[in-house]
Amino acid sequence: MSHLLIAPLLLPLLTAVLLIFLSGRSLLLIRCLSIISTALLVAVAIALLQVANDGQIHLYALGNWMPPFGIVLVLDRLSALMLLVTSVLALFSLIYAARGTDGPGDKLHAMVQFLLLGVNGAFLTGDLFNLFVFFEVLLIASYALLLHGRGAERARAGLHYVVINLAGSALFLIAVSALYGITGSLNMADMAAKVAQLDPADAPLAATAGVLLLVVFGLKAAIAPLYFWLPRAYASASAPVAALFAIMTKVGVYTIVRTYTLIFGDSAGPLANLALPWLWPLALITLALGLLGALAARELRVQIAYLVVVSVGTLLAGIALNTEAALAASFYYLIHSTWICGALFLLANLIQRQRGDLGDRITKGPRMAQSAILGSLFFIAAVSVIGLPPLSGFIGKLLLLSAAGTQGNAIWLWVLLLAGSLATLMALSRSGSTFFWRAEGDVVSTQGATDPDAGNPLAQKGELLAVIGLLLCIFMVTLGASTVLDYTQALAQQLLSPEAYIQAMHEFTATEGN
Repeated sequence: MSHLLIAPLLLPLLTAVLLIFLSGRSLLLIRCLSIISTALLVAVAIALLQVANDGQIHLYALGNWMPPFGIVLVLDRLSALMLLVTSVLALFSLIYAARGTDGPGDKLHAMVQFLLLGVNGAFLTGDLFNLFVFFEVLLIASYALLLHGRGAERARAGLHYVVINLAGSALFLIAVSALYGITGSLNMADMAAKVAQLDPADAPLAATAGVLLLVVFGLKAAIAPLYFWLPRAYASASAPVAALFAIMTKVGVYTIVRTYTLIFGDSAGPLANLALPWLWPLALITLALGLLGALAARELRVQIAYLVVVSVGTLLAGIALNTEAALAASFYYLIHSTWICGALFLLANLIQRQRGDLGDRITKGPRMAQSAILGSLFFIAAVSVIGLPPLSGFIGKLLLLSAAGTQGNAIWLWVLLLAGSLATLMALSRSGSTFFWRAEGDVVSTQGATDPDAGNPLAQKGELLAVIGLLLCIFMVTLGASTVLDYTQALAQQLLSPEAYIQAMHEFTATEGN
């Protein structure tokens, strides 16, 4: 394997260090370096996606150190897809931030690069302890990003976020320690082979550690009842940070899929499919509570944050079905939901700035200076996130329903997804009509905005480009649905056959270690 596999880690790491050294220098230079580095990351992710599409498991040992002491990176179809989704979202978030919402100071860009280092590392690592390490890297960067800027509300939400995630990290370490004590390994492939041959006396402790991991990953993914921290935290973050955080819950979803198809999958002996009985009811409850939150929200950004919770519930329902078709549909929906939620957070900031003191509160206010273009973008984004034809949200939900069938408990998914589309339609119709059709009075003064992220209330070209860019990505996923689905179906096949992953790791260790 070429050294390309290390690029998603080295590129953001070197960029972040360089940006720290450039602190205090020209903000234009810092912005350009950050955006160019992230654009290169998109190109690397596309190249790795092509590499992974050969169906092989590609491995890379850092410094040629083999497990259990070395860090082994693993590239398969799932990790390659997650790298691409993350880098595209980050690129448009940074383009938006470069138009003025990266202030005050010049630290946001370095923190974003550290966040990308942690997220990319979590997607690529083949080791449970290094997964914990990369989690800490991304969490520390996210703490700084969430607190970036001003405002008591942001500080309060940030404090809750930090405390909750510190508790999650402690539980993560306890679970990893327990599994290491039982299996004598931290490598996920090696651990999967040992869990399958576990002594019955050790099974209860391993099961407890497995359930503890589900709690930790559920906290990151914002599964009910562990999602309470998310709406206020995301709504309080600055616009580009909130948009970038759309990938954070997907990191939790990714780790659930990786852990419970590889270590506790079909071949895990007495612990086979450990999480599945929990995932189905949790997914439906998360979906239902997210929809209720979106309907009850009084602010647009809180409403969008609850739509993130809805997307997590929808994804988990597909994962809980544990079939090739359902997994393929889920990962198609993951691409759509991540990018559309990012676009909505950016758009919400543009709307908020043009409403003066009313901000994003869903109450009648003055007409917006750019209501035509903002209204059009909001309409397109709403159609997509609701799941109306012909955009990717409709295709993703249709595929999920088709995969669920009409037997047994699957009827609940039909009820919740169809009722959910109606509820999302009602929620976004309420906010959209209030902002754009029921507006009254003169356009607010360009000096009227009080939001800490507000500079010039008028949307600038770069900001509109970022929103339109993410929406164009949604169009591309829609137009190229057949190609994307071919990839996600092959991805699902690979996930449900973890033997190839385990064998590839063992052959790599035996060959390279000699």
